[in-house]
Order: sequence, then C-alpha cells, then structure tokens
Amino acid sequence: MRSYPETIPHAAAASGVAVNKVIRNTYMLLSMTLLFSAAMAGWAVVGHVRPMSWIVVMVGYFGLLFLTSALRNSAWGLVSVFALTGFMGYTLGPVISMYLALPNGSQIVMNALGGTGVIFLGLSAYALISRKDFSFIAGFVMMGILVAFLAGIGAMVFNMPGLSLAVSAMFVLLMSGYILYQTSELIHGGETNYIMATVSLYVAIYNLFLSLLQLLAAFSGNNR
Repeated sequence: MRSYPETIPHAAAASGVAVNKVIRNTYMLLSMTLLFSAAMAGWAVVGHVRPMSWIVVMVGYFGLLFLTSALRNSAWGLVSVFALTGFMGYTLGPVISMYLALPNGSQIVMNALGGTGVIFLGLSAYALISRKDFSFIAGFVMMGILVAFLAGIGAMVFNMPGLSLAVSAMFVLLMSGYILYQTSELIHGGETNYIMATVSLYVAIYNLFLSLLQLLAAFSGNNR
C-alpha cells in the first residue's frame, strides 16, 4: 500500500524533468535560429537587397509558420523553423539598411538591438526565477496584438505616421507581455513543443526589435 503515495513525487519529478528539457531545448534552438536569422539579415544588408512587398512577406511568413506548425512533431520541423527564421531575417536586412542610412543610424540599430536583448533577457529571467503563472494575461495580449496588427495595416495603407508610432509603442508592451506569458507556459507545462515555443519567442523578439527601431528613430528626429 506504500507504492501509491510514492508515485506522486515520482510523477512530479518526471514532470519537472520533462519541463526542464523543453525549456533547455527551446532556448538552445532559439539561440541558433537568432544567429542564423542575424546572418541572413547581414547577408541582405551587405548584398543591398531591396525591400520585399509586404504582401510577399506576409504570405511567406504565414506559409512557413503553417508549415512549421504542421511539422512540429517531426525532424522536418527543425528544417522548417530555420527556413522561417532565415526568411524573416532576410526580410529584416533591407529594413536595417534603411535605418543605417539615417544620421546616427548605426547607433539607432545597436540601441534597438541592445534594448531588445535587455528586455527579453530581463523578462525571461524574471519569469524563470519567480515561476509566476502569467496565463491570466493571455487574452489581453492576444486581443491587443490583433488590434495593433490591424491598426498597423491601417497606418501603412493610409500613411499615418502618428498611428504607426503608437502601434510600435503598443507592440513593445504587448511583446513584453507575450514573452512573460510564453515563458510562463514553458515553466508550467502549458507549452510542451520546443519548436513552437521557439517560434513564438522568436516572433516576439523580431517584433520587439522592429518596434524599438521605429521608436528610437522617431525620438532621434528621423521618423520612418
């Protein structure tokens, strides 16, 4: 009769090991995809690649995202996630080139890069150390992202710089919240697939970097 209560700590230990494995694999894969994405962005900058149409970017992004989701439980999912992050890095190259052409452009890019790193590492560390459950912000963050996305399209179509800056500020806050939420999901077992967790965190970092770029350029008097 002693075997039954002993299964509880064993089950908890096994669950903890599985969670730690997912977290470790996620951050390892995220590091590799960020490096690969940065290499693709650098290649695009050096090659003076022209910006792609936003329609091409959106079709490529959602197409590769769907493919990655479909392959997330196979080895091909790793190939797909590198294709996705490499594509996004490549599309980022022309944007970086545009900001580098501004006065103090290199400083703007480096500050945006540094700010992205500080925000991501700080929020991830807080969620990992505190182990708080941030699932309660999921609905707010998802709805906010949808609203900001639609507002961003409106700002682009109707050429409204003020709204575009407001959307960038919203995305900084929303992506920060999303990082907390996604890290919390990893810690508490809400996300068990490290490929999809990597994609989620990568997208948050990507959008955070772009938003900081636009805000820093505007604050320096070089609004794009």
